[in-house]
Amino acid sequence: MDPLDTRLITLLRHNGRSSISDLATALGVSRATVRARMNRLEQSGAVLGYTVILRADAIDLAVRGIMMIEIEGHATDRVIRALAGFPDIAAIHTTNGRWDLVVELGAATLTALDAVLRLIRLIPGITNSETNLLLATPRSTRARLA
Repeated sequence: MDPLDTRLITLLRHNGRSSISDLATALGVSRATVRARMNRLEQSGAVLGYTVILRADAIDLAVRGIMMIEIEGHATDRVIRALAGFPDIAAIHTTNGRWDLVVELGAATLTALDAVLRLIRLIPGITNSETNLLLATPRSTRARLA
């Protein structure tokens, strides 16, 4: 990926509905160049698709949190498979340091989030966890895919 690709992706992250003409003007290149770059980025897998970014409360996740999880032994794959079955989980990240996994999750109410946290803590292999509520998201470049 070269600097032109990086600038193109930045523009698309800001407004994924930008026309090829607008992108070409902003980048100072031809429409054919933008179209070819976008096709190459898509075919290489660097760009997987285009989507809409919603405010969290617009998708009925009024209560969101980050849960750090500690796993015993070699149970990581088994725990990840179990977590993947939870519709309330938006993302699962492996990490280093004190925690083995970081999970992004959300629910409509605090009571619903509490119920999800209780179920997650019952998964065999999870030895410890810590959850922090997300109060606001002033900026995000990611969309939640349902």
